[in-house]
Amino acid sequence: MLKVDAVTEAVISHKVPEKPRAIEDLAAEVEKLKGASGRREELFRKQMEAERGQSTLLNRKFDELLKDVKQSGDKKPPKRAFDLD
Repeated sequence: MLKVDAVTEAVISHKVPEKPRAIEDLAAEVEKLKGASGRREELFRKQMEAERGQSTLLNRKFDELLKDVKQSGDKKPPKRAFDLD
């Protein structure tokens, strides 16, 4: 809070507002942090499994499309937009 004299426009007094404590209960915050590491590890494990599955899925899609192209027998490359002009 700031008090200013209207006539002299000088600061008469000021008071810095008190900040609330960031951590009220230290024991509860420590328990949260211990639980957070387990949640991080679980999330990391799930993401790694998803990534492994993603590469397998992409390989299967590629192999299937490659097989379709080889079976189609179409040897000419596809027409490009500027070739049609």
